[in-house]
Amino acid sequence: MTVTIVDIGTLIVCSPDICGNRPRIARTRMTVGRIATLWQQGLNAEEIQDEYPHLKLEQIYAALAYYHANKAELDASLAKDLMDYENYRKVFSQEQKVEV
Repeated sequence: MTVTIVDIGTLIVCSPDICGNRPRIARTRMTVGRIATLWQQGLNAEEIQDEYPHLKLEQIYAALAYYHANKAELDASLAKDLMDYENYRKVFSQEQKVEV
């Protein structure tokens, strides 16, 4: 039986033209931030896999390891994304009220 060893350093990638250069699971558009957010909401790796069955457990654990190794930077990025979303939502809501 042949055993294949996976270099976990290949499981997380960043590409300027995909997902805004955010760290993501290789060969997917699933960002580390999305996995981290699901984990922060209380899902464990197996539950995340249930939600996204195309992901392998080793990919999810690699994303969580990357998140914990870079927690301050990723938390700041996630907080900025949330603030941007809230600002866009407010602007869009105001535009909808003006049109009525």
